[in-house]
Amino acid sequence: MWREIRDREAGKTRPNSFKNRVSSSRIFDLQLSNYKDVVSPHRGSINSLQVDLTEGRYLLSGASDASASVFDIQHATDFEGGGEGALIAKHKSLITIDKQHQNGHKFAISSAIWYTIDTGLFVTGSYDHYIKVWDTNSTQMVMNFKMPGKVYRTAMSPLATSHMLIAAGTEDVQVRLCDIASGAFAHTLSGHRDGVMTVEWSTSSEWVLVTGGCDGAIRFWDIRRAGCFLVLDQSQSQLGRRPPLLARSAVNKVSTSKALSKGQNISVKPRLPQKKSGSGNGIKHSPIGQIPAKGSLKQRLHPGMLSSQDRATAHYGAVTGLKTTEDGMYLLSAGSDSRIRLWDVKSGRNTLVNFETARLQTSKPIQLATTQDSNLVFVPCMTSVKAFDIWSGRTRVTFRGHYEYVNCCWFSSQDQELYTGGNDRQILVWSPARLISNEDASPAEDQDNWSD
Repeated sequence: MWREIRDREAGKTRPNSFKNRVSSSRIFDLQLSNYKDVVSPHRGSINSLQVDLTEGRYLLSGASDASASVFDIQHATDFEGGGEGALIAKHKSLITIDKQHQNGHKFAISSAIWYTIDTGLFVTGSYDHYIKVWDTNSTQMVMNFKMPGKVYRTAMSPLATSHMLIAAGTEDVQVRLCDIASGAFAHTLSGHRDGVMTVEWSTSSEWVLVTGGCDGAIRFWDIRRAGCFLVLDQSQSQLGRRPPLLARSAVNKVSTSKALSKGQNISVKPRLPQKKSGSGNGIKHSPIGQIPAKGSLKQRLHPGMLSSQDRATAHYGAVTGLKTTEDGMYLLSAGSDSRIRLWDVKSGRNTLVNFETARLQTSKPIQLATTQDSNLVFVPCMTSVKAFDIWSGRTRVTFRGHYEYVNCCWFSSQDQELYTGGNDRQILVWSPARLISNEDASPAEDQDNWSD
């Protein structure tokens, strides 16, 4: 560490490179925290965890006892003495909504998510067939949506500026989009042949939604159009990563420099040779992926709606987890067949990364997490959480601390901390080792708990 700091001060290491190295070293140094403890008020299994995307300060949890809680993970509620005179920061729930609340859920909460641009709202989905929107400041329900079955997962786009839609995956075959702005359903997405266990918005487009069903299918939707535009097929594969853009630009620069050295004029682009018809007229070639205006019905249908591709499966069993990388170029999926797959989003192909053997839950959805640089993926594997290298599939770190099955995990890129929740009703914090002790720490007062 000190060598890295000296190189940074001497100018041998660039700021971004220094930041990435420090972050990576902290991630590989994660261990069960001995100075930070989240005191769980839940009396059932933890099914969902999320740290807000605006401040990185508030942790939201949902549990099977129909309760949802909010924790301030930056400022401790109180401190407790630990071993060797160290202090353990206790983070107790700031608010808890349970069955005793007049508008609380009646059955297990399967999903709890923050409103993406403000911590003043959060959304819960439950097995009681309801999705509810809550005001954080007043702890009152401001909106609810009646669904046709158990709610497995909800999601909101982190990029959305044109809509306020909640995507809901339920035991019904249709994916429903709930509009917070109007308080009604926007529309439904039909295509799955069984319940939809997980939903995930794209991190590169606010209009693209990815869904995973109990039929083993993963479908891509453009919510502005009817029908899905891509169905992933595990038999369609490709090896290796996508060629980097920098390599292509470098080749173009070299060819340009050669042309300039020879004194050639490069402002005029060469025309592609055109095939001529019998009448002598040139025929223009349509770009890749463009559907011809005339032709058979099979050619004019969108590729995701073709009968041959419509029945493709991504897993031999239900799709239990989805996670897109930060750049939106790759998608990770987990299935009840205990397989983890990495997909190239652009081509829709399986990259054939062989993730080491991992036993996964088969009866309920699991929540995956990735690091900010998208090099590691954290996967709940029965009673442990494994960190896999995304590009090689090898297990880099295994986190063991829960006594029962782990259902969800969330990685906070701000502090390089991992939060996990399981059937043992505990929320565990995995933190890097501290370089400087904080024995003289005292609870900090903060009047503003969240934004209005």
